[in-house]
Amino acid sequence: MTDPKPTRLEYAHTPAGARTAILTIANPPLNLFDARLMRTMAADLADLSGQAPRALLLRAEGRVVSGGVDVHIFDGLGVEEGAALWKDLFAGIIHPLEQMPCPVIFAAHGLTLTAAFEIALACDIILAAPRAEFGLVETVVGLTPSMGGPQRLAERAGSGRARELVMTAGLYDATTMADWGVVNAVHADVEAAARSLLDRLADGPTRAHAATKQLIGAWRHGGVAEADSITPAVSGRLFDTADMKNGVQSFLTAGPGKATYRGD
Repeated sequence: MTDPKPTRLEYAHTPAGARTAILTIANPPLNLFDARLMRTMAADLADLSGQAPRALLLRAEGRVVSGGVDVHIFDGLGVEEGAALWKDLFAGIIHPLEQMPCPVIFAAHGLTLTAAFEIALACDIILAAPRAEFGLVETVVGLTPSMGGPQRLAERAGSGRARELVMTAGLYDATTMADWGVVNAVHADVEAAARSLLDRLADGPTRAHAATKQLIGAWRHGGVAEADSITPAVSGRLFDTADMKNGVQSFLTAGPGKATYRGD
């Protein structure tokens, strides 16, 4: 009997009919990121990229979100193999998440360490339960987080706090992460909140959400000037979408908040 997949990819629809996806980490007992989990998640994201939903939720089942990386994958690696590992993880997981043309939510219900936290930082919105804790603790094996965690943490919380969190290898609670701007919101029932937000975003103008991600991506790459330089073209294309045309007509005839969107 083969072991069950360490991830589970499910599709659903909102009550209004918008297509959503939920990607669950299910690698008990600690949801450790071993080579198999990393390969499976990369394959799931490749499938999603080929036929993107209108919103995506990443979550985990079990007592913790993840206890971190299975250190066995580092044992015996040389310089070239180590560099190749990080390159593959950027190409297979981090960048596909960021390039997904729809909102991506991460729900953290408990301890969220190393790779799982770095994956969360690649998502658009992070929600957490009050008891969730976060840490980038790679220094315990003489590494620094290398799936983009330090730089994405610095973007959200500032470079000083990013250095503190990584260098001390401390655990930080959900409230602190929210105060720092890393976590977007803390909810007593994070699962229900995440699924509600998933449906809300999927029912919205997802072509406009994709444009928002493109503009922020340009800002991350080249600052305000680069974002400004692409805004006319990126936002201009929205005028040719059915959702924008419907949204304008709905606003003019029924007032704000009445439009329905189909994602086109």
